[in-house]
Amino acid sequence: AAPVRPRLAASLVVFRQGAKGPEVLMGRRGAGARFMAGQHVFPGGAVQRSDARRWVGEEENGFEGTVRALARAAVRETFEETGILVGRRAEGAASSFAPAGCLDPVEAAYRERRLTPALGALRLIARAITPTRSRIRFHAHFFLVDERHCIGDPCSGEELEEVRFYPTRDGLPEPIADVTQFVLRRALAIIDGSAPEGVPLYSYVGGMPRIRWG
Repeated sequence: AAPVRPRLAASLVVFRQGAKGPEVLMGRRGAGARFMAGQHVFPGGAVQRSDARRWVGEEENGFEGTVRALARAAVRETFEETGILVGRRAEGAASSFAPAGCLDPVEAAYRERRLTPALGALRLIARAITPTRSRIRFHAHFFLVDERHCIGDPCSGEELEEVRFYPTRDGLPEPIADVTQFVLRRALAIIDGSAPEGVPLYSYVGGMPRIRWG
Protein backbone atom coordinates (compact mmCIF):
# COMPACT_ATOMS: atom_id res chain seq x y z
CA ALA A 1 0.00 0.00 0.00
CA ALA A 2 1.11 3.56 -0.65
CA PRO A 3 2.43 5.39 2.44
CA VAL A 4 -0.05 7.48 4.38
CA ARG A 5 0.46 11.21 3.90
CA PRO A 6 1.73 12.78 7.15
CA ARG A 7 -0.56 15.25 8.93
CA LEU A 8 0.83 18.48 10.33
CA ALA A 9 1.30 18.30 14.09
CA ALA A 10 2.97 20.29 16.85
CA SER A 11 4.43 19.56 20.28
CA LEU A 12 5.71 21.77 23.06
CA VAL A 13 8.83 21.08 25.13
CA VAL A 14 8.34 22.98 28.39
CA PHE A 15 11.50 23.15 30.52
CA ARG A 16 12.52 24.58 33.84
CA GLN A 17 15.71 24.66 35.88
CA GLY A 18 15.53 22.24 38.80
CA ALA A 19 17.90 21.50 41.66
CA LYS A 20 19.81 18.98 39.51
CA GLY A 21 19.59 20.78 36.18
CA PRO A 22 16.95 21.09 33.44
CA GLU A 23 13.60 19.35 33.85
CA VAL A 24 11.08 18.79 31.04
CA LEU A 25 7.32 18.38 31.04
CA MET A 26 6.26 14.95 29.77
CA GLY A 27 3.45 12.46 30.11
CA ARG A 28 2.75 8.86 29.16
CA ARG A 29 0.20 7.96 26.50
CA GLY A 30 -2.33 5.37 27.56
CA ALA A 31 -1.93 1.73 26.55
CA GLY A 32 -4.99 2.05 24.30
CA ALA A 33 -3.81 5.14 22.41
CA ARG A 34 -3.83 4.84 18.61
CA PHE A 35 -0.43 6.52 18.28
CA MET A 36 2.69 5.91 20.42
CA ALA A 37 0.72 3.90 22.96
CA GLY A 38 2.44 3.64 26.33
CA GLN A 39 5.27 5.99 25.32
CA HIS A 40 6.45 9.01 27.28
CA VAL A 41 6.00 12.06 25.08
CA PHE A 42 5.84 15.84 25.07
CA PRO A 43 2.30 17.24 24.92
CA GLY A 44 1.13 17.78 21.37
CA GLY A 45 -1.11 16.67 18.55
CA ALA A 46 -2.45 17.32 15.08
CA VAL A 47 -3.09 20.81 13.77
CA GLN A 48 -6.78 21.73 13.57
CA ARG A 49 -8.44 24.07 11.10
CA SER A 50 -9.18 26.53 13.92
CA ASP A 51 -5.44 26.90 14.61
CA ALA A 52 -5.15 29.04 11.48
CA ARG A 53 -7.27 31.78 13.09
CA ARG A 54 -5.61 34.48 15.18
CA TRP A 55 -6.56 34.22 18.84
CA VAL A 56 -8.23 37.05 20.70
CA GLY A 57 -5.53 39.07 22.45
CA GLU A 58 -2.70 37.34 20.59
CA GLU A 59 0.45 39.45 20.35
CA GLU A 60 2.80 39.68 17.39
CA ASN A 61 5.22 36.80 17.70
CA GLY A 62 7.47 36.61 14.65
CA PHE A 63 5.83 33.47 13.26
CA GLU A 64 4.12 33.56 9.90
CA GLY A 65 1.63 31.42 8.00
CA THR A 66 1.73 27.71 8.74
CA VAL A 67 4.36 28.06 11.48
CA ARG A 68 2.09 30.45 13.38
CA ALA A 69 -0.75 27.91 13.18
CA LEU A 70 1.65 25.22 14.38
CA ALA A 71 2.66 27.36 17.36
CA ARG A 72 -1.01 27.79 18.29
CA ALA A 73 -1.54 24.04 17.94
CA ALA A 74 1.40 23.32 20.27
CA VAL A 75 0.04 25.70 22.90
CA ARG A 76 -3.55 24.49 22.51
CA GLU A 77 -2.60 20.82 22.75
CA THR A 78 -0.44 21.50 25.80
CA PHE A 79 -3.37 23.19 27.50
CA GLU A 80 -5.77 20.37 26.58
CA GLU A 81 -3.39 17.64 27.76
CA THR A 82 -1.74 19.23 30.81
CA GLY A 83 -3.78 22.31 31.82
CA ILE A 84 -0.82 24.66 31.25
CA LEU A 85 -1.14 27.90 29.26
CA VAL A 86 1.66 29.91 27.69
CA GLY A 87 0.89 33.55 28.39
CA ARG A 88 1.31 36.64 30.49
CA ARG A 89 -0.99 38.69 32.64
CA ALA A 90 -3.21 40.84 30.43
CA GLU A 91 -3.62 44.57 30.95
CA GLY A 92 -7.16 45.72 31.67
CA ALA A 93 -10.23 43.81 32.74
CA ALA A 94 -11.50 40.59 31.22
CA SER A 95 -14.46 42.52 29.80
CA SER A 96 -12.11 43.98 27.18
CA PHE A 97 -11.95 40.55 25.55
CA ALA A 98 -14.52 39.15 23.14
CA PRO A 99 -17.68 37.59 24.63
CA ALA A 100 -16.98 34.15 26.07
CA GLY A 101 -19.49 32.50 23.74
CA CYS A 102 -17.40 33.51 20.71
CA LEU A 103 -14.20 31.89 21.90
CA ASP A 104 -12.60 28.50 21.44
CA PRO A 105 -11.94 26.61 24.72
CA VAL A 106 -8.29 27.66 24.83
CA GLU A 107 -9.21 31.31 24.20
CA ALA A 108 -11.88 31.08 26.89
CA ALA A 109 -9.24 29.76 29.30
CA TYR A 110 -7.02 32.76 28.56
CA ARG A 111 -9.98 35.10 29.09
CA GLU A 112 -11.02 33.45 32.35
CA ARG A 113 -7.49 33.75 33.74
CA ARG A 114 -7.01 37.27 32.32
CA LEU A 115 -4.00 36.19 30.27
CA THR A 116 -2.63 37.21 26.90
CA PRO A 117 -1.35 34.39 24.62
CA ALA A 118 2.45 34.63 24.47
CA LEU A 119 3.34 32.66 21.35
CA GLY A 120 6.45 34.80 20.96
CA ALA A 121 8.00 32.90 23.88
CA LEU A 122 8.15 29.76 21.72
CA ARG A 123 11.11 28.69 19.60
CA LEU A 124 10.89 26.12 16.80
CA ILE A 125 13.72 23.64 17.46
CA ALA A 126 13.08 20.48 15.42
CA ARG A 127 10.84 18.58 13.02
CA ALA A 128 10.14 14.88 12.63
CA ILE A 129 8.23 12.68 10.20
CA THR A 130 6.75 9.31 11.19
CA PRO A 131 8.15 6.29 9.28
CA THR A 132 6.33 5.31 6.08
CA ARG A 133 5.40 1.90 7.49
CA SER A 134 3.08 3.51 10.05
CA ARG A 135 -0.61 3.82 9.18
CA ILE A 136 -0.79 6.97 11.34
CA ARG A 137 1.79 9.53 10.29
CA PHE A 138 2.63 13.06 11.37
CA HIS A 139 4.97 15.81 10.26
CA ALA A 140 5.59 17.07 13.78
CA HIS A 141 7.07 20.45 14.67
CA PHE A 142 8.62 20.80 18.12
CA PHE A 143 8.71 24.12 19.96
CA LEU A 144 10.65 24.99 23.12
CA VAL A 145 9.48 27.30 25.90
CA ASP A 146 10.72 28.22 29.37
CA GLU A 147 8.27 27.40 32.16
CA ARG A 148 8.57 31.02 33.31
CA HIS A 149 6.23 31.89 30.43
CA CYS A 150 3.67 29.31 31.54
CA ILE A 151 0.68 29.56 33.86
CA GLY A 152 -0.86 26.66 35.74
CA ASP A 153 0.17 23.42 37.40
CA PRO A 154 0.55 20.32 35.21
CA CYS A 155 -2.10 17.66 35.59
CA SER A 156 -2.91 14.34 33.93
CA GLY A 157 -5.97 13.88 31.74
CA GLU A 158 -7.60 11.53 29.27
CA GLU A 159 -4.72 11.62 26.77
CA LEU A 160 -1.64 11.78 29.00
CA GLU A 161 -0.91 10.01 32.28
CA GLU A 162 1.88 10.68 34.79
CA VAL A 163 2.20 14.30 33.63
CA ARG A 164 4.97 16.07 35.50
CA PHE A 165 8.41 17.64 35.14
CA TYR A 166 11.06 14.95 34.73
CA PRO A 167 14.70 15.65 35.70
CA THR A 168 16.92 15.01 32.68
CA ARG A 169 20.08 14.39 34.68
CA ASP A 170 18.67 11.27 36.36
CA GLY A 171 17.84 9.51 33.10
CA LEU A 172 14.71 9.54 30.98
CA PRO A 173 11.40 7.88 31.79
CA GLU A 174 10.79 4.58 30.03
CA PRO A 175 9.57 3.73 27.49
CA ILE A 176 10.56 6.62 25.26
CA ALA A 177 10.86 6.67 21.44
CA ASP A 178 14.06 7.46 19.57
CA VAL A 179 12.57 10.62 18.05
CA THR A 180 11.59 11.90 21.51
CA GLN A 181 15.13 11.29 22.73
CA PHE A 182 16.47 13.21 19.74
CA VAL A 183 14.21 16.21 20.38
CA LEU A 184 15.14 16.19 24.05
CA ARG A 185 18.87 16.19 23.27
CA ARG A 186 18.27 19.08 20.88
CA ALA A 187 16.34 21.00 23.54
CA LEU A 188 19.03 20.45 26.17
CA ALA A 189 21.73 21.65 23.76
CA ILE A 190 19.75 24.84 23.13
CA ILE A 191 19.26 25.36 26.85
CA ASP A 192 23.00 25.10 27.59
CA GLY A 193 23.97 27.13 24.51
CA SER A 194 25.82 24.38 22.62
CA ALA A 195 23.26 23.74 19.84
CA PRO A 196 24.07 24.45 16.18
CA GLU A 197 21.87 26.80 14.21
CA GLY A 198 19.02 25.54 12.08
CA VAL A 199 15.97 23.32 12.53
CA PRO A 200 16.84 19.62 12.08
CA LEU A 201 14.44 17.16 10.45
CA TYR A 202 14.35 13.68 11.95
CA SER A 203 13.00 11.15 9.46
CA TYR A 204 13.53 7.57 8.32
CA VAL A 205 15.12 6.29 5.10
CA GLY A 206 14.98 2.55 4.50
CA GLY A 207 13.76 2.12 8.06
CA MET A 208 16.82 3.86 9.53
CA PRO A 209 16.79 7.27 11.26
CA ARG A 210 18.17 10.16 9.26
CA ILE A 211 18.81 13.75 10.36
CA ARG A 212 18.83 16.62 7.89
CA TRP A 213 19.53 20.25 8.73
CA GLY A 214 17.73 23.23 7.25
